[in-house]
Amino acid sequence: MNDLIPLVNKLQDVFSTIGSDTVDLPQIIVVGSQSSGKSSVLENIVQRDFLPRGNGIVTRRPLVLQLINIQNTEEEYGEFLHAPDQKFTDFGEIRREIETETARVAGQNKGISRSPINLKIYSPNVLNLTLVDLPGLTKVQYRDQPTDIEKQTRSLIYEYISKPNSIILAVSPANVDLVNSESLKLAKQVDPEGKRTIGVLTKLDLMDAGTNALEILTGRVVPLKLGFIGVVNRSQQDIVGNKPMVEALKAEAEFFKHHPAYKNIASRCGTPFLAKTLNNILMNHIRERLPDMKTRINSLITQTSQELLSYGDPTLEGKSNRGALVLKLLTKFANDFVSSIDGTASDISTKELCGGARIYYIFNNVFGAALDSIAPCGNLTTQDIRTAIRNSTGPRPFLFVPEIAFDLLVKPQIRLLEPPSLRCVELVYEELLKICHGCGSPELSRYPRLQARLLEVVSDLLREQQGPTSSYVESLISIQRAYINTNHPDFIGGGGAISDLVKKNEKKRREFEKLNRRANNFSNSSIHASVNGINKDEIHDGSSISDKESSGTRDMISLQNGMNSSSWAQRESFLTYFFGSGNKTDRTILPDQPVPSRNGNFSRDIEDLDKLENMSLNEDTLHLTEREEMETQLIRSLITSYFNIVRKTIQDIVPKAIMHLLVNHSRESVQNRLVSELYKEELFADLLQEDENLASERQKCKTMLDVYRKAFEVINEAM
Repeated sequence: MNDLIPLVNKLQDVFSTIGSDTVDLPQIIVVGSQSSGKSSVLENIVQRDFLPRGNGIVTRRPLVLQLINIQNTEEEYGEFLHAPDQKFTDFGEIRREIETETARVAGQNKGISRSPINLKIYSPNVLNLTLVDLPGLTKVQYRDQPTDIEKQTRSLIYEYISKPNSIILAVSPANVDLVNSESLKLAKQVDPEGKRTIGVLTKLDLMDAGTNALEILTGRVVPLKLGFIGVVNRSQQDIVGNKPMVEALKAEAEFFKHHPAYKNIASRCGTPFLAKTLNNILMNHIRERLPDMKTRINSLITQTSQELLSYGDPTLEGKSNRGALVLKLLTKFANDFVSSIDGTASDISTKELCGGARIYYIFNNVFGAALDSIAPCGNLTTQDIRTAIRNSTGPRPFLFVPEIAFDLLVKPQIRLLEPPSLRCVELVYEELLKICHGCGSPELSRYPRLQARLLEVVSDLLREQQGPTSSYVESLISIQRAYINTNHPDFIGGGGAISDLVKKNEKKRREFEKLNRRANNFSNSSIHASVNGINKDEIHDGSSISDKESSGTRDMISLQNGMNSSSWAQRESFLTYFFGSGNKTDRTILPDQPVPSRNGNFSRDIEDLDKLENMSLNEDTLHLTEREEMETQLIRSLITSYFNIVRKTIQDIVPKAIMHLLVNHSRESVQNRLVSELYKEELFADLLQEDENLASERQKCKTMLDVYRKAFEVINEAM
């Protein structure tokens, strides 16, 4: 059982080295306000001057003080965890090292730091103890201290004393009302029943004459299960005069022995009794917490063992086993890649689409929507269509819509399907790269070079297949443009297109007749209104006719004006005007257009021809005859029908091509490619080089596991 405190000290050292606090270790936390005398209490326990002194907050970092009793020697020395190879026999040097290390981390501005300083003191004059000295509580900012220094200090103290396995050593000066003790107030917040708080009263020799703290020391004022202990520290004059610690302890004993109020409890007062009590309390506290500590450490052993296994054992990975290990990791990576595409991975996400599901989304939603957004005749103007019809007939007039014009117009439209198709290839390629980078395992992460090479090989494989896939998709579009199959069973054809146009014109005719009937009704109403003396303006205001009739009438009048106007003759196209309509004396002249000269100046005529052509083919001045309008609509109908057929074909065949040439080829050949590229004996040594950080983590994990196991053995022996 005497090994329990050293064991806790050892665990404390390990946790401090790796910056971990996974076990709540039993330790005594020293809490007190500034000038309460807590530093003097610690020095009295150690029987040495070693702590920094001065104004304001002197202790600015937690000091984990491990007192270790050594026998059969008079040597006393200290060791710091941050300087393990250095032994400090001069306690003045220990003080200076504490000041230097504090300034290094916490700075020179009297600020505090949570990073602890670990100090071991070996001496035959101490009992085994683990104490943590924390910054003193303050309410006043000193010089260049941070403005929130009080908040920082309280937060730090609360962090330590709130741990259930901590014993709180609350230091309070006896010459101040105990109700105002900041240390007891904080202790009560985390230990309201006083089960793990021990009170220390200092400055008993400085109380007013005729007063004493006997009521407090006997537990009648503030009930603490561990009680109060009174001590008398050295005065400032004693400290300045370097009064020997032995003489100070004798003076303390004489004070309690001869003081009329304390002489009956003198054996339960003083620094030696405090040290012995703290030793017993800590030992009993450790013993009491052993079952919980054993359970906790057993759990940590299991967790740490599993973590150590995840790092692998390099002793089992000799030259003879390297090939098997590389092949195992290659196969695992390839299987993960294939299973991610197929949707059979064991760790499939339920929060978002991943792997092959994203490829399906690209085909169905992204690519499909891109194709659907393309209008069959969206970028074809009436001018384009009329120009194509005219150019496809040369100098000859035509009786029917030339098929060559249809070919000329539909092929560029089919080419519009190429960009989204190629973009679909790129998106699937990028998705496969994401799948590749998502493959891996903790074991593979041990070997960053191997992992990088795996990603490189698979990326090269995908890149090699992207080019042929894109070329094939381009050829699919070119194939559709190479031969316009007007005999396709789904193609509307000329007859079907004409039939549709006839139906549309018939519908327009019926609408016109309906409007004409409304106009007749309107005319009769107007005559009747005139006979009865109704003001014409009232009719126009709609007082006798419904708004619906007025609207319909206006539409009809507009339509009649459009049909009856002499502008029909002015809307003849340039070609009709220039080459004649069969009646040379009946040619009409477009407004503001010069009449071509007939004086034999051919160059001038050609210039006029170009001007007239530019004007007549301009969208704003292009006027179509009824026949031309019919031809234009017919071409649009044919283009739309054939484009929809090709779009449906491309929407079906492009995903199939991508799956065959890119996705399936990659998933089927990834294993062979990895083996052929990386399964080479001369590469094994380089590929299996471990990450330095991982090797360091493994060593830390192994150290922790060793400590946990040793602690578990000691606990078993003690129980």
